[in-house]
Amino acid sequence: MNITPLTWIITIGVTIAFFAYEFFAHVRKPHEPTVAESARWSVFYISLALLFGVGIGLVSGWRYGGEYFAGYLTEKALSIDNLFVFLIVMAAFSVPKAYQQKVLMFGIIIALIMRGAFIAVGAALIENFSWVFYLFGALLFVLAYMQVRGHESNPADNLFVRLARRVLPVTEEYDRDKLTTKINGKRYVTPMLLTIIAIGFIDLVFAIDSIPAIYGLTSEAYIVFTANAFALMGLRQLFFLIGGLLERLVYLSQGLAVILAFIGVKLVFHALHVNEVPFINGGEPVLWVPEIPIWFSLVFIAATVTVATIASLAKTRGDAAKADRAQVDGEPTTKAGDSN
Repeated sequence: MNITPLTWIITIGVTIAFFAYEFFAHVRKPHEPTVAESARWSVFYISLALLFGVGIGLVSGWRYGGEYFAGYLTEKALSIDNLFVFLIVMAAFSVPKAYQQKVLMFGIIIALIMRGAFIAVGAALIENFSWVFYLFGALLFVLAYMQVRGHESNPADNLFVRLARRVLPVTEEYDRDKLTTKINGKRYVTPMLLTIIAIGFIDLVFAIDSIPAIYGLTSEAYIVFTANAFALMGLRQLFFLIGGLLERLVYLSQGLAVILAFIGVKLVFHALHVNEVPFINGGEPVLWVPEIPIWFSLVFIAATVTVATIASLAKTRGDAAKADRAQVDGEPTTKAGDSN
């Protein structure tokens, strides 16, 4: 792809404008979005992302269009996993519904900034050191294993939050959506700021997941950035739209683990194709290893997300049905016991 500096400037400017509009039009005035409002904006942002991918395909070729769609789908799936952890954090800090939009907005902006920094570093590494593909591949295998283990630690009690509690005067009471408040003339940090700190740390962890994953699908920094930006756009509305559904996606972590492991294999195969490491094949490329085509990656990722979602909903529906049957079966026993 031949991306000029002007194209980069316009893309970044439009992205900033979208987030600025989000803040001033929706977030600045605290309220809990309705399902209809969340649905409208979710459809808008997803449609915009899909149209942008079609534009890339028409302008730069469908190879790049396919890379964008595979990257966008992967980043969207990882972003939904983000939402699940955000839900845990906001429940831990008891963030009122009306103020959750502000927390999400700050979290999404922090995520975009961190991912932008990782994208720049990743692009520089890939351009100068071909061995970094091995490193990214190994990292993805580790991250896949961690996904299988699930979210075991408490994301609301990470190192940054504990440090903030130790260093800053903290009140446990909210003062609307303010980050700090005055009590008896003394300035205190509210739980809102602690929540944003917790989510900022989570964004750092998820940036480590997402950037190697998408660089396994494309080496184009522009596609990496735009796929990430579109995956994050509309994430706030998606949180309120599928908030109840998040807890039913019980196999999402396993699905993401499969995707990350698959991309890890793809990265290692590509690393072997461009190999310059002296102790592997004498520093020569290993050409007999197959390159996984982008169309196969796109189909594999889409199928994995679909299977994980269907399996999750089937399991939770089945568990609910079992619980209902157990409750019905238990009623006669309880009544019989009462009559004795």
